[in-house]
Amino acid sequence: MTAKVIRVVIADDEPLIRAGIRMILTSAPDIEVVAEAANGREAVDLARAHMPDVMLLDIQMPVMDGLTALGELGRSVPEVRALILTTFGEKENVLRALGSGGAGFLLKDTAPGELIGAVRAAAAGDAYLSPGATRHVVDQLASGRGAARGEEARRRVSELSERERGVLALLGEGLSNADAGRRLHMSEATVKTYVSRILSKLGCENRVQAALLARDAGL
Repeated sequence: MTAKVIRVVIADDEPLIRAGIRMILTSAPDIEVVAEAANGREAVDLARAHMPDVMLLDIQMPVMDGLTALGELGRSVPEVRALILTTFGEKENVLRALGSGGAGFLLKDTAPGELIGAVRAAAAGDAYLSPGATRHVVDQLASGRGAARGEEARRRVSELSERERGVLALLGEGLSNADAGRRLHMSEATVKTYVSRILSKLGCENRVQAALLARDAGL
């Protein structure tokens, strides 16, 4: 049985960046780049025209920025999964992207394999946050969180097995599944299974929420 090809639209105002992303993505046999946009308005129009599985959106673009385009995609073509791709890792952008329905947030220094993995994760319906973005946001949001929050976090974490708590602690450090696997001598696929189970048990929607909980619990 032939694997389903993931159809992608790339939106970035820099032609060289688009070319580099296209080269990386098309090196994967299950990914096809169907169109490219130079601004947010083009991105929305191309999403409506091509109905891709995944859209890669830069934040800073002319005519319409990526986060505004993300909001329009959510209203007009909500089935298209959008990944924000940017050089800017400020927490406000990450939180706004996630709050607007983004399927993930990647920094532009992301490794090629991670970019491909993020597109596959988004197409499969999973949220993806790069370890760099997760670590940056958690470090900022974790400051100033009170003792009562820590007590609640420890209560929730106590429901996890010892191995699950170990994986959660590494999420709190912002490690990727692959890096966590190397640290714990587990396969990346096994870590991914643990992460899905942890998110479900804790009622967390994404890795950032789980990482904050790990920090609050003192893991």
